[in-house]
Amino acid sequence: MRASNTAALGAATAGIALYSIMDAVMKAVSIEIGAYNTLVWRLGVAVLLTGAIYAFTRPTLPSRGTMQVHFARSILVAVMAISFFWGIVRVPLAEAIALSFIAPLIALGLAALFLKERIGAQSVWGSLLGLAGVAVVVAGRVGGTHSRETVIGMIAVLFSAVVYAMNLVVARHQAQLAKPLEIAFFQNLFVLGLLALAAPWWLAVPAAEHWPGIVTAAALAIVSLLLLSWAYARAEAQILLPVEYTAFIWASLMGWWMFGEKLTLVTVAGTVLIVAGCVLAARKKGGHGAAPEAEAALT
Repeated sequence: MRASNTAALGAATAGIALYSIMDAVMKAVSIEIGAYNTLVWRLGVAVLLTGAIYAFTRPTLPSRGTMQVHFARSILVAVMAISFFWGIVRVPLAEAIALSFIAPLIALGLAALFLKERIGAQSVWGSLLGLAGVAVVVAGRVGGTHSRETVIGMIAVLFSAVVYAMNLVVARHQAQLAKPLEIAFFQNLFVLGLLALAAPWWLAVPAAEHWPGIVTAAALAIVSLLLLSWAYARAEAQILLPVEYTAFIWASLMGWWMFGEKLTLVTVAGTVLIVAGCVLAARKKGGHGAAPEAEAALT
């Protein structure tokens, strides 16, 4: 069992690292051609790649009920993804990832509201601690040097976290109906279809120099998903939960290396509070729930 946990921890760590690098690649391309175009073309590549792998397994067509769940969740993912990637163009990666960590805590409240799950005192205190962390990060940015676009970007990331929390609640049900590869294919397909509705106004064919970044981002997202799915099938979420927060380290490094973003002590302090709140709440929940990066890797 210990060897299995060690292997799962290694796979999860690699999955988080690759997903964080994907965020940085997406930001770099989005700065050049916009978040909408980057996301749409990346999803197109992902549909082709996951579709080929999915077809190789010779699957049977999901039931109508399962397809409805796939589509319903895809609506949330489409809103979540476009707001997140639009936001990270305007906010340092480390700050954006720190703010996104609040999603599991919001999901606790939504689970209590919609799924009638009981929320204990530890979860309440954990949520308050996490909210305090968000307040610290936001106050540090608003109180320091900032632009109007940066503040709007932070609002977009926080909005994405709220939608993502709603997505987590749906994901619990979806995971019982379908395997990760099926979820990945249909979710990429449906999200692409939804975003394509705006294509007549916003879509443009990227220049040749942007395609390597788009394809790389798609490949990183798929490999990250497979690694994280493999890991969570072999170890409990409570064991792997701390690995999720290594995303902040990778985001800090990639932000510094690719964009020259500086990491502030205020951001670190706020992140510590948010992570502590998540861990405190998760201890009460016994590790129950979806993994933030594993779920996000589906988009």
